Amino acid sequence: MGKNSNKLILDLCGGTGAWSKPYKDAGYDVRLITLPEYDVTKVDFVRIGGLLFRNQDDGDDMLICAKDVYGILAAPPCTEFSLAKGSKPRDLSGAIEVVKACFEIIWECRTKTKLKFWALENPKGLLRQFIGIPVFMFEHWEFGDWQIKPTDLWGYFNKPRKRVTERPPMMTLEFPNGRTNGKGWAKPECPQEYKHLGLTRKDIRAITPPGFSKAFFKANR
Repeated sequence: MGKNSNKLILDLCGGTGAWSKPYKDAGYDVRLITLPEYDVTKVDFVRIGGLLFRNQDDGDDMLICAKDVYGILAAPPCTEFSLAKGSKPRDLSGAIEVVKACFEIIWECRTKTKLKFWALENPKGLLRQFIGIPVFMFEHWEFGDWQIKPTDLWGYFNKPRKRVTERPPMMTLEFPNGRTNGKGWAKPECPQEYKHLGLTRKDIRAITPPGFSKAFFKANR
């Protein structure tokens, strides 16, 4: 067994698992709690101090001992909090239920053990109006990733060190109506390692870029 194999990381709503990938690569015990297999709102807190995640896809349930959790990464869906949604109808109540479930898992683990770190991520949007100003804010290009997406982090963690201080030129496109967008953002290219998953455009845009995930791992090991 590797030296990190006893360090258990929960990746809540992690999608492809891109944020937790550096931990997995380093030999940590990473548990990806994400749809369609696992729904963070469908967790039972059992008396022995465990978290029982019910498999939603007719597979095995997952029982985790809260006191064994080393760190938690949470990335609840951002669709309903997105500024880009404008005046379209929003299911804020449903979206907050997912955020609340992530926090309940974090709180349960913290009452059983001193977590090394926990972090909750969302693109800059309406979630600020529910849980306050984030402790760390960044754009992906600050970690060498080719995106301009402003992103918020709440939690208890060491802040990752930003690599780039000046935004590289030619990262945005300007449309005739005056709107701007990141190059390739409308039709993002799926990273080769995830192409077999058949991801949607929304899923591809939600992938945590490697520059940030590696920097976060380096600061929180």
